Amino acid sequence: MGAISLTAACSGGGGGGNVADPDQQVGNDAALPNHVPVEYVEPDFPSVEGSTAGFETVPEEFVQVFDSPPGSGGSYTVMTPLWGTIPPTEGNEYFDAVNEAIGTDLTFQISDGNTYGDKLAAVLASPKDVADWVTIPSWNVPPRFGQAVDTIFTDLTPYLAGDKVEDYPNLANIPTDAWRACMWNGKLYGLPLPGELVNDATFYRADLLPEGTELPTNADEALEFVSSLTDADARQWGSNDLWILATQMFSVVPKWTQDEEGNLVHRVETQEYRDALEWISTLYASGAVHPDAVAESGDGKERFESGQVLVTSDGVGAWHEALGRNLPSNPEFSQQPLPLIAADGGEPKIFKGGAASMCSYLKKTDTEGAIEELLSAADFLASPFGTAEYQLVNYGVEDVHYTLDENRLPVATELAATEVQPSYIFLVGPPMVNAKVQYPGFVEDFTTWMADAAPYVDEPLFYGMQITEPAQYASLGQPFEDLEKDIARGRKSLDDLDAAVETWRTSGGEELRAYYQEILDGGSAETDGE
Repeated sequence: MGAISLTAACSGGGGGGNVADPDQQVGNDAALPNHVPVEYVEPDFPSVEGSTAGFETVPEEFVQVFDSPPGSGGSYTVMTPLWGTIPPTEGNEYFDAVNEAIGTDLTFQISDGNTYGDKLAAVLASPKDVADWVTIPSWNVPPRFGQAVDTIFTDLTPYLAGDKVEDYPNLANIPTDAWRACMWNGKLYGLPLPGELVNDATFYRADLLPEGTELPTNADEALEFVSSLTDADARQWGSNDLWILATQMFSVVPKWTQDEEGNLVHRVETQEYRDALEWISTLYASGAVHPDAVAESGDGKERFESGQVLVTSDGVGAWHEALGRNLPSNPEFSQQPLPLIAADGGEPKIFKGGAASMCSYLKKTDTEGAIEELLSAADFLASPFGTAEYQLVNYGVEDVHYTLDENRLPVATELAATEVQPSYIFLVGPPMVNAKVQYPGFVEDFTTWMADAAPYVDEPLFYGMQITEPAQYASLGQPFEDLEKDIARGRKSLDDLDAAVETWRTSGGEELRAYYQEILDGGSAETDGE
Protein backbone atom coordinates (compact mmCIF):
# COMPACT_ATOMS: atom_id res chain seq x y z
CA MET A 1 0.00 0.00 0.00
CA GLY A 2 1.31 3.44 -0.89
CA ALA A 3 1.48 6.49 1.32
CA ILE A 4 -1.88 7.61 2.65
CA SER A 5 -2.99 11.16 3.23
CA LEU A 6 -3.10 11.65 6.99
CA THR A 7 -6.09 13.93 6.67
CA ALA A 8 -8.03 11.32 4.73
CA ALA A 9 -6.82 8.47 6.87
CA CYS A 10 -7.52 9.91 10.28
CA SER A 11 -10.42 12.28 9.80
CA GLY A 12 -13.96 11.21 10.46
CA GLY A 13 -15.36 12.82 7.32
CA GLY A 14 -16.75 11.07 4.31
CA GLY A 15 -18.72 7.91 3.91
CA GLY A 16 -16.21 5.88 1.96
CA GLY A 17 -15.19 2.40 2.94
CA ASN A 18 -12.11 1.03 4.54
CA VAL A 19 -9.47 -1.25 3.16
CA ALA A 20 -8.76 -3.92 5.73
CA ASP A 21 -5.30 -5.34 5.49
CA PRO A 22 -5.71 -9.06 6.26
CA ASP A 23 -2.63 -9.07 8.48
CA GLN A 24 -4.15 -6.22 10.45
CA GLN A 25 -7.11 -8.35 11.30
CA VAL A 26 -5.79 -11.87 11.83
CA GLY A 27 -2.73 -10.67 13.73
CA ASN A 28 0.78 -11.99 13.77
CA ASP A 29 1.78 -13.86 16.90
CA ALA A 30 5.44 -13.58 15.94
CA ALA A 31 5.15 -9.82 16.48
CA LEU A 32 3.92 -10.25 20.05
CA PRO A 33 6.26 -9.85 23.02
CA ASN A 34 6.98 -12.87 25.18
CA HIS A 35 5.12 -12.90 28.47
CA VAL A 36 7.65 -13.24 31.29
CA PRO A 37 5.89 -12.62 34.62
CA VAL A 38 7.87 -10.76 37.26
CA GLU A 39 6.88 -10.75 40.92
CA TYR A 40 8.59 -8.28 43.22
CA VAL A 41 5.99 -8.80 45.95
CA GLU A 42 3.98 -12.01 46.39
CA PRO A 43 0.20 -11.42 46.27
CA ASP A 44 -2.08 -12.87 48.91
CA PHE A 45 -4.49 -13.90 46.17
CA PRO A 46 -2.63 -14.88 42.99
CA SER A 47 -4.06 -14.40 39.52
CA VAL A 48 -6.04 -17.35 38.15
CA GLU A 49 -6.17 -17.64 34.36
CA GLY A 50 -5.83 -13.89 33.99
CA SER A 51 -7.93 -12.79 36.94
CA THR A 52 -6.84 -9.85 39.09
CA ALA A 53 -4.31 -10.61 41.81
CA GLY A 54 -4.94 -9.21 45.30
CA PHE A 55 -2.94 -7.85 48.22
CA GLU A 56 -4.52 -7.80 51.68
CA THR A 57 -1.73 -5.63 53.04
CA VAL A 58 0.64 -3.06 51.61
CA PRO A 59 4.30 -4.16 51.82
CA GLU A 60 6.31 -2.79 54.74
CA GLU A 61 9.05 -1.88 52.27
CA PHE A 62 8.67 -1.01 48.62
CA VAL A 63 11.09 -2.76 46.27
CA GLN A 64 13.49 -0.45 44.43
CA VAL A 65 13.62 -1.84 40.89
CA PHE A 66 15.92 0.69 39.22
CA ASP A 67 19.29 1.38 40.84
CA SER A 68 19.72 4.41 38.60
CA PRO A 69 17.61 6.31 36.06
CA PRO A 70 17.26 4.25 32.86
CA GLY A 71 17.00 7.28 30.55
CA SER A 72 19.80 9.12 28.78
CA GLY A 73 18.65 12.70 29.29
CA GLY A 74 16.47 13.16 26.22
CA SER A 75 13.48 15.51 26.07
CA TYR A 76 10.13 14.45 24.57
CA THR A 77 6.56 15.68 24.37
CA VAL A 78 3.69 13.51 25.58
CA MET A 79 -0.04 13.78 24.79
CA THR A 80 -2.57 12.27 27.21
CA PRO A 81 -6.21 12.76 28.22
CA LEU A 82 -7.37 13.80 31.68
CA TRP A 83 -10.78 13.72 33.29
CA GLY A 84 -10.01 16.30 35.91
CA THR A 85 -8.20 19.57 36.53
CA ILE A 86 -5.14 19.89 34.31
CA PRO A 87 -2.05 20.42 36.51
CA PRO A 88 0.72 22.94 35.76
CA THR A 89 3.63 21.51 33.79
CA GLU A 90 6.14 24.15 34.90
CA GLY A 91 7.40 24.08 38.48
CA ASN A 92 5.51 20.86 39.17
CA GLU A 93 7.44 18.84 41.77
CA TYR A 94 5.60 15.66 40.80
CA PHE A 95 6.58 15.85 37.13
CA ASP A 96 10.10 16.90 38.08
CA ALA A 97 10.53 13.97 40.48
CA VAL A 98 9.25 11.32 38.06
CA ASN A 99 11.27 12.69 35.15
CA GLU A 100 14.41 12.78 37.30
CA ALA A 101 13.87 9.17 38.40
CA ILE A 102 13.40 8.09 34.79
CA GLY A 103 16.32 10.16 33.52
CA THR A 104 14.15 11.48 30.69
CA ASP A 105 12.30 14.77 30.39
CA LEU A 106 8.69 14.11 29.45
CA THR A 107 6.69 17.29 28.87
CA PHE A 108 2.96 16.70 28.98
CA GLN A 109 0.37 18.07 26.60
CA ILE A 110 -2.78 17.20 28.54
CA SER A 111 -6.25 17.57 27.01
CA ASP A 112 -9.77 17.27 28.38
CA GLY A 113 -10.73 13.61 28.20
CA ASN A 114 -14.32 14.46 27.25
CA THR A 115 -13.20 16.06 23.98
CA TYR A 116 -9.99 14.07 23.51
CA GLY A 117 -11.22 12.26 20.41
CA ASP A 118 -11.72 15.52 18.56
CA LYS A 119 -8.30 16.73 19.65
CA LEU A 120 -6.69 13.49 18.45
CA ALA A 121 -8.32 13.67 15.04
CA ALA A 122 -7.07 17.22 14.54
CA VAL A 123 -3.55 16.46 15.74
CA LEU A 124 -3.12 13.25 13.77
CA ALA A 125 -4.21 15.03 10.59
CA SER A 126 -1.15 17.30 10.90
CA PRO A 127 2.09 15.33 11.46
CA LYS A 128 4.02 18.35 12.73
CA ASP A 129 1.57 18.63 15.65
CA VAL A 130 1.93 15.02 16.80
CA ALA A 131 3.70 14.63 20.15
CA ASP A 132 6.56 12.17 20.56
CA TRP A 133 4.40 9.88 22.68
CA VAL A 134 0.61 9.80 22.22
CA THR A 135 -2.07 7.98 24.22
CA ILE A 136 -5.14 6.78 22.30
CA PRO A 137 -8.03 5.32 24.34
CA SER A 138 -9.79 2.39 22.68
CA TRP A 139 -12.96 4.46 22.31
CA ASN A 140 -11.09 7.35 20.66
CA VAL A 141 -9.33 5.44 17.86
CA PRO A 142 -9.84 7.69 14.82
CA PRO A 143 -11.53 6.33 11.69
CA ARG A 144 -9.05 4.68 9.31
CA PHE A 145 -6.33 4.73 11.93
CA GLY A 146 -5.16 1.32 10.73
CA GLN A 147 -4.30 2.83 7.37
CA ALA A 148 -2.41 5.77 8.86
CA VAL A 149 -0.59 4.26 11.82
CA ASP A 150 2.54 3.35 9.85
CA THR A 151 2.87 6.85 8.42
CA ILE A 152 2.97 8.45 11.88
CA PHE A 153 4.10 5.98 14.53
CA THR A 154 7.03 3.64 15.08
CA ASP A 155 6.70 -0.07 14.45
CA LEU A 156 7.79 -1.50 17.80
CA THR A 157 7.99 -5.07 16.54
CA PRO A 158 11.78 -4.95 16.01
CA TYR A 159 12.20 -3.65 19.57
CA LEU A 160 9.75 -5.82 21.53
CA ALA A 161 8.71 -8.94 19.58
CA GLY A 162 9.46 -12.30 21.13
CA ASP A 163 12.37 -12.32 23.54
CA LYS A 164 13.42 -8.77 22.62
CA VAL A 165 10.97 -7.46 25.18
CA GLU A 166 13.05 -9.12 27.89
CA ASP A 167 15.40 -6.15 27.72
CA TYR A 168 12.49 -4.39 29.44
CA PRO A 169 11.40 -6.77 32.25
CA ASN A 170 8.39 -4.76 33.39
CA LEU A 171 7.05 -4.58 29.83
CA ALA A 172 7.58 -8.34 29.53
CA ASN A 173 5.35 -8.69 32.60
CA ILE A 174 2.35 -7.32 30.68
CA PRO A 175 -0.06 -10.10 29.57
CA THR A 176 -0.13 -11.10 25.91
CA ASP A 177 -3.79 -10.18 25.42
CA ALA A 178 -3.06 -6.56 26.29
CA TRP A 179 -0.36 -6.37 23.62
CA ARG A 180 -2.78 -7.74 21.01
CA ALA A 181 -4.92 -4.64 21.47
CA CYS A 182 -1.98 -2.50 20.30
CA MET A 183 -1.31 -4.36 17.05
CA TRP A 184 -2.13 -3.03 13.60
CA ASN A 185 -1.38 -4.54 10.19
CA GLY A 186 0.30 -7.54 11.79
CA LYS A 187 2.79 -5.34 13.63
CA LEU A 188 3.09 -4.06 17.18
CA TYR A 189 2.73 -0.29 17.39
CA GLY A 190 1.42 0.46 20.87
CA LEU A 191 2.17 0.13 24.56
CA PRO A 192 -0.89 -1.07 26.52
CA LEU A 193 -2.71 -0.08 29.68
CA PRO A 194 -4.02 -3.51 30.79
CA GLY A 195 -7.59 -3.99 32.00
CA GLU A 196 -9.58 -6.55 33.99
CA LEU A 197 -10.42 -10.04 32.77
CA VAL A 198 -14.09 -9.46 33.67
CA ASN A 199 -15.51 -5.95 33.34
CA ASP A 200 -19.09 -6.27 34.58
CA ALA A 201 -20.99 -7.92 37.41
CA THR A 202 -24.42 -8.01 39.01
CA PHE A 203 -24.39 -6.93 42.65
CA TYR A 204 -26.83 -7.47 45.51
CA ARG A 205 -27.14 -5.77 48.89
CA ALA A 206 -25.88 -8.54 51.15
CA ASP A 207 -26.63 -6.45 54.25
CA LEU A 208 -30.29 -6.03 53.33
CA LEU A 209 -31.25 -9.49 52.06
CA PRO A 210 -33.78 -11.25 54.29
CA GLU A 211 -32.20 -13.98 56.37
CA GLY A 212 -32.15 -17.31 54.57
CA THR A 213 -32.44 -15.83 51.08
CA GLU A 214 -30.74 -18.14 48.60
CA LEU A 215 -28.87 -16.78 45.60
CA PRO A 216 -30.17 -17.76 42.16
CA THR A 217 -28.53 -20.49 40.10
CA ASN A 218 -30.46 -20.13 36.82
CA ALA A 219 -32.54 -17.60 34.88
CA ASP A 220 -35.88 -18.61 36.40
CA GLU A 221 -34.48 -18.37 39.91
CA ALA A 222 -33.02 -14.97 39.07
CA LEU A 223 -36.52 -13.71 38.26
CA GLU A 224 -37.87 -15.19 41.48
CA PHE A 225 -34.95 -13.70 43.42
CA VAL A 226 -35.56 -10.08 42.42
CA SER A 227 -39.35 -10.47 42.61
CA SER A 228 -39.10 -11.76 46.17
CA LEU A 229 -37.19 -8.62 47.15
CA THR A 230 -39.87 -6.27 45.81
CA ASP A 231 -42.29 -4.47 48.14
CA ALA A 232 -43.62 -1.40 46.36
CA ASP A 233 -45.64 -0.34 49.42
CA ALA A 234 -42.38 -0.16 51.36
CA ARG A 235 -40.69 1.70 48.47
CA GLN A 236 -38.34 -1.20 47.83
CA TRP A 237 -37.82 -2.88 44.48
CA GLY A 238 -35.84 -5.90 43.44
CA SER A 239 -33.61 -4.30 40.86
CA ASN A 240 -32.43 -1.66 38.48
CA ASP A 241 -32.07 -2.64 34.83
CA LEU A 242 -30.36 -6.05 34.58
CA TRP A 243 -29.50 -6.26 30.87
CA ILE A 244 -25.89 -7.07 31.77
CA LEU A 245 -27.08 -10.03 33.84
CA ALA A 246 -29.34 -11.16 31.00
CA THR A 247 -26.55 -11.14 28.42
CA GLN A 248 -24.19 -12.97 30.77
CA MET A 249 -26.72 -15.64 31.77
CA PHE A 250 -27.59 -16.38 28.16
CA SER A 251 -23.98 -16.06 26.90
CA VAL A 252 -24.81 -13.39 24.34
CA VAL A 253 -21.76 -12.78 22.17
CA PRO A 254 -20.39 -9.22 21.96
CA LYS A 255 -20.69 -9.10 18.16
CA TRP A 256 -20.10 -12.18 15.99
CA THR A 257 -20.16 -15.93 16.36
CA GLN A 258 -20.22 -18.89 13.96
CA ASP A 259 -22.89 -21.52 13.40
CA GLU A 260 -22.18 -25.24 13.06
CA GLU A 261 -21.34 -24.79 9.38
CA GLY A 262 -18.86 -22.04 10.16
CA ASN A 263 -21.03 -19.21 8.85
CA LEU A 264 -20.81 -15.84 10.56
CA VAL A 265 -23.83 -14.97 12.70
CA HIS A 266 -24.27 -11.53 14.21
CA ARG A 267 -25.20 -11.09 17.85
CA VAL A 268 -28.69 -9.83 17.01
CA GLU A 269 -29.40 -12.94 14.93
CA THR A 270 -28.62 -15.40 17.71
CA GLN A 271 -31.09 -17.34 19.81
CA GLU A 272 -29.14 -16.28 22.90
CA TYR A 273 -29.83 -12.61 22.17
CA ARG A 274 -33.51 -13.36 21.64
CA ASP A 275 -33.69 -15.35 24.88
CA ALA A 276 -32.00 -12.56 26.82
CA LEU A 277 -34.55 -10.06 25.49
CA GLU A 278 -37.41 -12.36 26.43
CA TRP A 279 -36.00 -12.72 29.96
CA ILE A 280 -35.49 -9.00 30.48
CA SER A 281 -39.02 -8.24 29.25
CA THR A 282 -40.37 -10.77 31.76
CA LEU A 283 -38.36 -9.08 34.50
CA TYR A 284 -39.83 -5.67 33.69
CA ALA A 285 -43.34 -7.08 33.40
CA SER A 286 -43.04 -8.59 36.89
CA GLY A 287 -42.90 -5.15 38.48
CA ALA A 288 -39.58 -5.88 40.17
CA VAL A 289 -37.72 -3.06 38.39
CA HIS A 290 -37.73 0.33 40.11
CA PRO A 291 -40.12 2.77 38.35
CA ASP A 292 -37.32 5.28 37.78
CA ALA A 293 -35.25 2.58 36.07
CA VAL A 294 -38.26 1.79 33.90
CA ALA A 295 -38.52 5.48 33.03
CA GLU A 296 -34.74 5.72 32.50
CA SER A 297 -34.50 8.56 34.99
CA GLY A 298 -32.68 9.22 38.23
CA ASP A 299 -29.44 7.68 39.47
CA GLY A 300 -29.27 3.89 39.58
CA LYS A 301 -26.27 3.90 41.91
CA GLU A 302 -28.11 6.12 44.39
CA ARG A 303 -31.15 3.83 44.30
CA PHE A 304 -28.99 0.81 45.02
CA GLU A 305 -26.88 2.42 47.72
CA SER A 306 -29.90 3.87 49.51
CA GLY A 307 -31.63 0.48 49.54
CA GLN A 308 -34.47 1.39 47.20
CA VAL A 309 -33.31 -1.49 44.99
CA LEU A 310 -31.37 -4.54 46.15
CA VAL A 311 -29.88 -5.82 42.87
CA THR A 312 -28.04 -3.87 40.20
CA SER A 313 -25.60 -4.47 37.35
CA ASP A 314 -22.48 -2.34 37.00
CA GLY A 315 -18.81 -2.33 36.11
CA VAL A 316 -16.54 -4.07 38.60
CA GLY A 317 -14.82 -0.75 39.36
CA ALA A 318 -18.08 0.53 40.83
CA TRP A 319 -17.74 -1.91 43.72
CA HIS A 320 -14.96 -0.14 45.62
CA GLU A 321 -16.36 3.27 44.69
CA ALA A 322 -19.62 2.37 46.43
CA LEU A 323 -17.74 1.15 49.50
CA GLY A 324 -15.85 4.44 49.66
CA ARG A 325 -19.08 6.44 49.53
CA ASN A 326 -21.07 4.39 52.02
CA LEU A 327 -18.88 2.73 54.64
CA PRO A 328 -18.01 5.96 56.50
CA SER A 329 -21.68 6.60 57.33
CA ASN A 330 -22.92 3.00 57.20
CA PRO A 331 -20.30 0.48 58.37
CA GLU A 332 -22.76 -2.35 57.73
CA PHE A 333 -23.04 -1.51 54.01
CA SER A 334 -22.20 -4.57 51.96
CA GLN A 335 -22.60 -5.27 48.28
CA GLN A 336 -21.53 -8.55 46.77
CA PRO A 337 -21.47 -9.85 43.20
CA LEU A 338 -23.65 -12.74 42.19
CA PRO A 339 -21.64 -15.79 41.12
CA LEU A 340 -21.83 -16.37 37.38
CA ILE A 341 -25.17 -17.89 36.39
CA ALA A 342 -26.03 -19.93 33.31
CA ALA A 343 -29.63 -19.54 32.17
CA ASP A 344 -30.22 -23.30 32.29
CA GLY A 345 -28.33 -23.81 35.54
CA GLY A 346 -25.43 -25.51 33.79
CA GLU A 347 -21.91 -24.26 33.21
CA PRO A 348 -21.85 -20.50 32.61
CA LYS A 349 -19.96 -18.77 29.82
CA ILE A 350 -19.22 -15.08 29.50
CA PHE A 351 -16.85 -13.21 27.22
CA LYS A 352 -13.66 -11.31 27.83
CA GLY A 353 -13.74 -7.56 27.84
CA GLY A 354 -11.07 -5.48 26.15
CA ALA A 355 -7.66 -6.49 27.45
CA ALA A 356 -6.33 -2.93 27.16
CA SER A 357 -8.38 0.20 27.68
CA MET A 358 -5.74 2.41 26.08
CA CYS A 359 -2.58 2.12 24.00
CA SER A 360 0.13 4.71 23.56
CA TYR A 361 2.25 5.20 20.45
CA LEU A 362 5.75 6.54 19.76
CA LYS A 363 6.09 8.98 16.89
CA LYS A 364 8.51 8.06 14.13
CA THR A 365 11.88 9.73 14.59
CA ASP A 366 15.34 9.83 13.00
CA THR A 367 16.98 10.61 16.36
CA GLU A 368 19.30 7.76 17.22
CA GLY A 369 18.43 6.02 20.47
CA ALA A 370 15.18 7.92 21.00
CA ILE A 371 12.87 4.91 20.72
CA GLU A 372 15.08 2.87 23.04
CA GLU A 373 15.04 5.69 25.59
CA LEU A 374 11.27 6.00 25.46
CA LEU A 375 10.91 2.24 25.87
CA SER A 376 13.19 2.42 28.91
CA ALA A 377 10.88 5.11 30.28
CA ALA A 378 7.91 2.85 29.56
CA ASP A 379 9.64 0.00 31.39
CA PHE A 380 10.00 2.28 34.43
CA LEU A 381 6.34 3.36 34.24
CA ALA A 382 5.21 -0.27 34.02
CA SER A 383 6.78 -1.10 37.40
CA PRO A 384 4.12 -3.09 39.27
CA PHE A 385 2.50 -2.69 42.65
CA GLY A 386 4.88 -3.11 45.55
CA THR A 387 7.74 -1.17 43.98
CA ALA A 388 9.04 2.28 44.86
CA GLU A 389 8.65 3.22 41.20
CA TYR A 390 4.93 2.36 41.28
CA GLN A 391 4.45 4.56 44.34
CA LEU A 392 6.23 7.47 42.71
CA VAL A 393 4.37 7.24 39.40
CA ASN A 394 0.95 6.86 41.00
CA TYR A 395 1.21 9.10 44.07
CA GLY A 396 4.27 11.33 43.81
CA VAL A 397 6.91 11.91 46.47
CA GLU A 398 6.30 10.70 50.02
CA ASP A 399 5.91 13.52 52.58
CA VAL A 400 5.56 15.97 49.68
CA HIS A 401 2.54 14.64 47.80
CA TYR A 402 1.32 12.02 50.24
CA THR A 403 1.78 10.46 53.64
CA LEU A 404 1.07 6.84 54.54
CA ASP A 405 -1.84 6.02 56.85
CA GLU A 406 -2.12 3.11 59.28
CA ASN A 407 -2.73 0.75 56.34
CA ARG A 408 0.31 2.14 54.50
CA LEU A 409 -2.04 3.64 51.95
CA PRO A 410 -1.21 7.09 50.54
CA VAL A 411 -3.11 10.11 51.83
CA ALA A 412 -2.79 13.05 49.45
CA THR A 413 -1.38 16.35 50.66
CA GLU A 414 -2.71 19.75 49.67
CA LEU A 415 0.08 20.06 47.09
CA ALA A 416 -0.95 16.77 45.48
CA ALA A 417 -4.38 18.18 44.71
CA THR A 418 -2.68 20.74 42.48
CA GLU A 419 0.18 18.74 41.01
CA VAL A 420 -0.65 15.02 40.95
CA GLN A 421 -3.19 13.97 38.35
CA PRO A 422 -3.36 10.79 36.24
CA SER A 423 -0.79 11.39 33.52
CA TYR A 424 2.08 8.90 33.33
CA ILE A 425 -0.34 6.08 34.09
CA PHE A 426 -2.12 6.70 30.76
CA LEU A 427 1.08 5.86 28.83
CA VAL A 428 1.57 2.25 29.89
CA GLY A 429 0.73 0.20 32.95
CA PRO A 430 1.47 -3.02 34.82
CA PRO A 431 -1.10 -5.80 35.16
CA MET A 432 -4.11 -4.87 37.27
CA VAL A 433 -4.02 -5.72 40.98
CA ASN A 434 -6.43 -5.09 43.83
CA ALA A 435 -4.79 -3.60 46.91
CA LYS A 436 -7.67 -1.58 48.31
CA VAL A 437 -6.99 -2.77 51.82
CA GLN A 438 -8.91 0.11 53.39
CA TYR A 439 -12.15 -1.82 52.81
CA PRO A 440 -12.23 -4.86 55.13
CA GLY A 441 -12.69 -8.09 53.21
CA PHE A 442 -12.95 -6.38 49.85
CA VAL A 443 -9.68 -7.61 48.33
CA GLU A 444 -10.50 -11.23 49.14
CA ASP A 445 -14.11 -10.93 47.98
CA PHE A 446 -13.15 -9.26 44.70
CA THR A 447 -10.24 -11.48 43.75
CA THR A 448 -11.87 -14.78 44.72
CA TRP A 449 -15.04 -13.85 42.81
CA MET A 450 -13.04 -13.10 39.67
CA ALA A 451 -10.83 -16.17 40.12
CA ASP A 452 -13.97 -18.31 40.39
CA ALA A 453 -15.30 -16.69 37.20
CA ALA A 454 -12.06 -17.01 35.22
CA PRO A 455 -12.52 -20.62 34.02
CA TYR A 456 -15.84 -19.62 32.43
CA VAL A 457 -14.51 -16.62 30.50
CA ASP A 458 -14.22 -17.23 26.77
CA GLU A 459 -12.68 -15.28 23.90
CA PRO A 460 -15.24 -13.93 21.44
CA LEU A 461 -14.63 -14.24 17.73
CA PHE A 462 -12.13 -11.64 16.46
CA TYR A 463 -10.89 -11.08 20.02
CA GLY A 464 -7.82 -8.88 20.17
CA MET A 465 -8.02 -7.91 16.49
CA GLN A 466 -7.99 -4.24 15.57
CA ILE A 467 -10.77 -3.94 13.02
CA THR A 468 -11.87 -0.56 11.72
CA GLU A 469 -15.26 -1.01 10.12
CA PRO A 470 -16.17 0.96 6.99
CA ALA A 471 -17.83 4.23 7.90
CA GLN A 472 -21.11 3.41 6.14
CA TYR A 473 -21.79 0.66 8.69
CA ALA A 474 -21.17 2.80 11.76
CA SER A 475 -24.84 3.32 12.63
CA LEU A 476 -26.15 -0.18 11.84
CA GLY A 477 -26.26 -1.23 15.47
CA GLN A 478 -27.90 1.87 16.93
CA PRO A 479 -31.52 0.78 16.33
CA PHE A 480 -30.92 -2.33 18.45
CA GLU A 481 -29.81 -0.32 21.48
CA ASP A 482 -33.14 1.48 21.38
CA LEU A 483 -35.05 -1.71 20.58
CA GLU A 484 -33.56 -3.52 23.60
CA LYS A 485 -34.98 -0.84 25.88
CA ASP A 486 -38.35 -0.88 24.14
CA ILE A 487 -38.74 -4.67 24.28
CA ALA A 488 -37.66 -4.75 27.92
CA ARG A 489 -40.32 -2.20 28.83
CA GLY A 490 -43.06 -3.85 26.78
CA ARG A 491 -43.28 -1.06 24.22
CA LYS A 492 -42.26 -3.45 21.46
CA SER A 493 -42.21 -7.23 21.02
CA LEU A 494 -39.93 -9.92 19.67
CA ASP A 495 -41.80 -9.57 16.37
CA ASP A 496 -40.26 -6.12 16.15
CA LEU A 497 -36.87 -7.75 16.68
CA ASP A 498 -37.47 -9.97 13.63
CA ALA A 499 -38.30 -6.90 11.54
CA ALA A 500 -35.27 -5.03 12.84
CA VAL A 501 -32.95 -7.92 12.01
CA GLU A 502 -34.30 -8.07 8.47
CA THR A 503 -33.80 -4.32 8.10
CA TRP A 504 -30.26 -4.71 9.42
CA ARG A 505 -29.52 -7.38 6.82
CA THR A 506 -30.83 -5.36 3.89
CA SER A 507 -29.33 -2.05 5.06
CA GLY A 508 -25.75 -3.24 5.08
CA GLY A 509 -25.64 -6.15 7.49
CA GLU A 510 -24.99 -8.71 4.76
CA GLU A 511 -22.17 -6.56 3.35
CA LEU A 512 -20.72 -6.20 6.84
CA ARG A 513 -20.93 -9.98 7.28
CA ALA A 514 -19.01 -10.46 4.03
CA TYR A 515 -16.44 -7.92 5.18
CA TYR A 516 -15.82 -9.87 8.40
CA GLN A 517 -15.91 -13.21 6.59
CA GLU A 518 -13.03 -12.14 4.35
CA ILE A 519 -11.11 -11.10 7.44
CA LEU A 520 -11.85 -14.48 9.03
CA ASP A 521 -10.72 -16.24 5.86
CA GLY A 522 -7.50 -14.23 5.81
CA GLY A 523 -8.38 -12.48 2.57
CA SER A 524 -8.48 -8.80 1.71
CA ALA A 525 -11.73 -7.14 2.76
CA GLU A 526 -12.29 -4.19 0.47
CA THR A 527 -15.46 -2.17 0.30
CA ASP A 528 -16.89 0.18 -2.25
CA GLY A 529 -15.60 3.71 -2.18
CA GLU A 530 -11.89 3.02 -1.88
